[in-house]
Amino acid sequence: MQKSPLFTPVLIVGCLIIMVSFAIRASFGVFQIPIAEEFGWLRAEFSLAIAIQNLAWGIGQPLFGAMAEKIGDRKAIILGAVIYALGLVLSAGADTPVGHQTYAWLVGFGIAGTGFGVILAVVARAASDDNRSMALAIITAAGSAGQIFGAPVAEYLLGMMSWQMVFCVFAAAILSMILTLPFMRAPVQADRAELEEAMGTILLRAFKDPSYTLIFLGFFSCGYQLAFITAHFPAFVTEMCGPIMAGSALHNMGITTTSALGAVAISLIGAANVGGTLLAGWAGKRYSKKYLLAGVYTGRTIIAAVFILMPITPMSVIVFSVLMGSLWLATVPLTSGLIAHIYGLRYMGTLYGIIFFSHQLGSFVGVWLGGRMYDAFGTYTTVWWIGVAVGAFSAIVHLPIREKPVHLAAA
Repeated sequence: MQKSPLFTPVLIVGCLIIMVSFAIRASFGVFQIPIAEEFGWLRAEFSLAIAIQNLAWGIGQPLFGAMAEKIGDRKAIILGAVIYALGLVLSAGADTPVGHQTYAWLVGFGIAGTGFGVILAVVARAASDDNRSMALAIITAAGSAGQIFGAPVAEYLLGMMSWQMVFCVFAAAILSMILTLPFMRAPVQADRAELEEAMGTILLRAFKDPSYTLIFLGFFSCGYQLAFITAHFPAFVTEMCGPIMAGSALHNMGITTTSALGAVAISLIGAANVGGTLLAGWAGKRYSKKYLLAGVYTGRTIIAAVFILMPITPMSVIVFSVLMGSLWLATVPLTSGLIAHIYGLRYMGTLYGIIFFSHQLGSFVGVWLGGRMYDAFGTYTTVWWIGVAVGAFSAIVHLPIREKPVHLAAA
């Protein structure tokens, strides 16, 4: 019997869309200081806009997941790309905190329409059983690849043009992804009556399952940690890191300021996560996903705790970025794969979207609390330790999950 290919047009196009979408999303932390300084805002103002963006992403994810399962994946992605671009263009013209915070809802919904909830589901349905775990990991790694160049590209463009123009360039980039969609031929959908009836049944079954609740609770810390670091780490490094000494390895590589180091740190996290995510996909096919997830959250907790306890130096920033990056999005193929394994593939987009809302609720809290506590105390230390605590919580709650398909568990 001929083995199914891993790299299909659906997987390749999905990687391109995720890469561009996440490159833009991962760059918003770079705009923290330029926007705050131009308008004289408190750090919490733009932080709240990013937090709202993450919350909107979480709210929109199950909606776009259900929409993709009803009207087709490509139509949902087109709508997401248009909303994403509109939010960026309107944000470019905003000169008040309320304006940025309002248009952040559009950006967040746009990310939902071009993000993991829709893309992971269509790739999972298109992949064979043997390739599914690795295909989900490759899609997740593509998001990390976008993060590698997203923040440095934003930093580079800010050196040539205003932040408003950078937002417009990003809007054009996400719209260009629509041109790739003819190559994404999604699996055939069921008729609407059958779809609605079956969706209600599987949702009710999942909501009654304690394991689904535990997955929901556990994904909160992932969102908290990732969004807080993405939004605040460049500013954190700029203000708290020791100087980059002339003649040092970083200085000789052209990284001469802590601001540049902050952008590079986000890029390093993305680079390290490419390997870490692919490893998670490989391991997810062979070992218990719930125990792998518990291990990932435990590793994150230890790395974050050790980093904040030590002096913040250019080298410690680099080491932290590589270590945390290796676990950064490793949770995504494992969590989505766990949902597919327990509840099936047909409504994975909707089920994962609901779980992802917990992730984005954590993202909202991490980003907003980071800005709020920085303005109140002049430091990120307390909010960092909260991230350590919720990471430990997530490691624990994954242990009781019943990793068995629900129809077999019921039998």
